[in-house]
Amino acid sequence: MRNIFFLCCFIIFSAAYSQNTMSVSSPNGDLTLKVLINDGTAFYSVAYKGGIVLEDSPLGLITNAGDFTTNMNFVSSTTAKVEETYHQTKIKQSKVNYNANTLNCVFSNAKQQKIAVLFQVSDNNIAFRYELPAWGDTKVCVVSEEKTGFKFPSSTTTFLSPMMRPMTGFARTAPSYESGYEADAPLSKTTSSEGYVFPGLFNLANKAWILLSETGVSSLYTASHLSGYKNGIYTVEYPNPKQNNGFGSSGAQISLPGVTPWRTITVGETLKPIVETTIPFDVVKPLYKPSQEYKMGRGSWSWIVWQDNSMNYEDQVKYIDLAAAMKFEYILIDAWWDDRIGYDKMKELIKYAKSKNVEVFLWYNSNGTVNDAFQTPLNKMNTAIARKNEMKWLKEAGVKGLKVDFFGGDKQETMKLYEDILSDANDYGLMIVFHGATLPRGWEKMYPNFVGSEAVVASEMLIFSQDVREKEAYFASLHPFIRNAVGSMEFGGVLLNKFLNKGNTKGQERLTTDAFQLATSVLFQNPVQMFGLTPNNLTDVPAFELDFLRKVPTTWDETVFIDGYPGKYSVVARRQEQKWYVAGVNAEKTAKVLKLKLPMLAGQTITMYNDKADKETYTTNLKVSKNGELSITIQPNGGVVITN
Repeated sequence: MRNIFFLCCFIIFSAAYSQNTMSVSSPNGDLTLKVLINDGTAFYSVAYKGGIVLEDSPLGLITNAGDFTTNMNFVSSTTAKVEETYHQTKIKQSKVNYNANTLNCVFSNAKQQKIAVLFQVSDNNIAFRYELPAWGDTKVCVVSEEKTGFKFPSSTTTFLSPMMRPMTGFARTAPSYESGYEADAPLSKTTSSEGYVFPGLFNLANKAWILLSETGVSSLYTASHLSGYKNGIYTVEYPNPKQNNGFGSSGAQISLPGVTPWRTITVGETLKPIVETTIPFDVVKPLYKPSQEYKMGRGSWSWIVWQDNSMNYEDQVKYIDLAAAMKFEYILIDAWWDDRIGYDKMKELIKYAKSKNVEVFLWYNSNGTVNDAFQTPLNKMNTAIARKNEMKWLKEAGVKGLKVDFFGGDKQETMKLYEDILSDANDYGLMIVFHGATLPRGWEKMYPNFVGSEAVVASEMLIFSQDVREKEAYFASLHPFIRNAVGSMEFGGVLLNKFLNKGNTKGQERLTTDAFQLATSVLFQNPVQMFGLTPNNLTDVPAFELDFLRKVPTTWDETVFIDGYPGKYSVVARRQEQKWYVAGVNAEKTAKVLKLKLPMLAGQTITMYNDKADKETYTTNLKVSKNGELSITIQPNGGVVITN
């Protein structure tokens, strides 16, 4: 339920301002945004607690109907307040109170065409978008370029992931948001010609942290990313025209009046506002109602460790039995099921799973025309007729969700494909996970049956790459501050085999501890989690670890930053009802001794899962001091989980 109030609305004409400057502050006064015109260009700047965190940064769009980057003038501005309370079960916090002050600035260009920029400023967040009216008889336009910029102080360091070059990688499916991060890189080193994916994290000489992203991308616009660092700024950049094999516009075709997606800026003196932000969801609305109540939960998944050879009836029965033994709600049956099991036998398999109280997700290839991905089912999700025919069968067979893979692009037509799949799936009562996909941008709230996206160097790369195995803890320490801070992240983790293959005796050795793996089940937030357990883990993994995974939730009522530094270590607390889970990982080469402040557990007896110096995982009971402090040690490549 939402309650929205717009208060204190009034209009101020720019003629009253000799310097052509407007400003708006957050409700608590810590965050201030200023807008000005300088030599015909609109700029904005941001101050936090009196210090400049974004210097004068340009605003503007270029469309085929008019240029809104030069010869700009103030026309008017409007201020207001927004107060909203909403509930959302699929993000890091189930109840959110959003309060913001708004500033809506109207500008005109040399042709006297108007454009507005709406800013919403809450205590640690800024969201803004462009609002385009109809210009006379002009009712449509194409936005070809955006000049929105972000100018940081020169001492800033960055935590960015490069945008992948289009039509590269496996079966020419890139970009799929699966590049790594470089931590604390100076601005001068971030000059990638392809730019950088959202979100991007910035450290302003340890005086402030800023997280940049975007939200509210639907079929009505293209997704965007950050440019490389050029001429002292980053700008919003639209997709490389070579995506989707060069087909389709890289700009956005919109009807008028129309709006762009929101650009978001989260600012904090510490990393706490970054980890806890809900701004990607605060400014978007649901686009349709759920056709039914969707059930979140955990699942088993044969492909991640046993790979393609497991796509047979007998192995899937073993994984259904694994899910049942672990009290998991789901099994994900991956690529090639249509060919190697078949539709008729799949109905039998679904019936068997239901007899064990396990529901089924099935994998699909999204592709039909844009890359060379060949795994089947193919040509089932890319057109409306094929998709609806397939979804009719899926509903009749009792399937509960789909994992749709291999999108590889951010153009508007691909955003439309995402939305069409989600909307049609809702009609048939199907949840959707996207893989080989873009960043979800507010989709948990916009689409009721959306339950996660990959958009990260995920667990499959632990199987395929020694480099990723060596960096597993490093990446895990980054995600709560960057990728997972703005959207659900379907990582597909918790791998308890010592070797990441079916034999589990040699080969791809796992370099992190069991406690690390348990910690990621909490540290990585996604409402439906497919875990990488294998049937042999029922007998070769300590019983207390399995008992933990039988109970760990996938949905949360509250998320709290505890401690950490991206690329080094991270500790996050999450609550479901009255039960807290505190999870941490250590990416450094030596043991990390931490004194945690856990006021939510003050005076309570807790259970801790941790590692000994020899990396053996153990569990013990401890009492937290009355002041809520608890000293712990996390081993290198290790983890810790604390529950009450």
